Amino acid sequence: METMGGAGMTAGSAPAAGAAKTNYYVLHTFYLKNGTQRARLDDYLAKGFLPLMEKLTSGARICLEGLVAAHMPQMAVICGYRSKDEIWDVTEKLWKDPAFVKAFEAWEKGDEPPYEHFSSSILQATDYSPEVQPLSPPPKTPRVFELRVYHAPTRWQLLKLHERFAGPEIRIFHRVGVHPILYTSTIFGQNMPNLTYLIPFDDLAARDKAWTAFGADPEWIKVRKESIDRSGQISLWSQMSLYRGTPYSPVR
Repeated sequence: METMGGAGMTAGSAPAAGAAKTNYYVLHTFYLKNGTQRARLDDYLAKGFLPLMEKLTSGARICLEGLVAAHMPQMAVICGYRSKDEIWDVTEKLWKDPAFVKAFEAWEKGDEPPYEHFSSSILQATDYSPEVQPLSPPPKTPRVFELRVYHAPTRWQLLKLHERFAGPEIRIFHRVGVHPILYTSTIFGQNMPNLTYLIPFDDLAARDKAWTAFGADPEWIKVRKESIDRSGQISLWSQMSLYRGTPYSPVR
């Protein structure tokens, strides 16, 4: 819970000269109830967590409010890191910072708990995952973000799923207007093995248009059939959640 972050991006962007690649993301999902919990979490993230994270790491930081998810209200926070060691190093530095401890304690204390429960996952970026870069200037209206989790029945089939994405699928995505900003596999968390990726859209209408075009694309229909004929059904089921970037999120 103490290691969070994110940043606005364009698929396919490369790291700046001399910059280290983002190899891991930590995904925190907060399951809230109607009332004061959301406002308290917003205050903690905007005034306590994000300012210190900006000093401690150059990794992406994304704060998202749930629009459509299995549990509502819900918020998700995604942070990028260069290495596993950096995850633990940043965590230790957070807890040694008096301003952060004060902000965290203010968030936790109150007449009710700060959340109903939360989950955390460590995601490993794929070789074909783009480097997250902030949009400049930032969008005037926070974008819609779709988080997709594809569950493979075995690790072998997960590798085949990654091969399909890295090959023709991403090319088709970009042609129809689907531009994921990160592709990962969960290495510590729920519903493994899986491929998890995040896609920003200008709005819900743009999302619907892009996915409709993708589903009808002749090349995609051919690629999907060839994939199933060759390797079987490599993704048995999926989870999809819709979020909106919060006003204070570095990526929105």
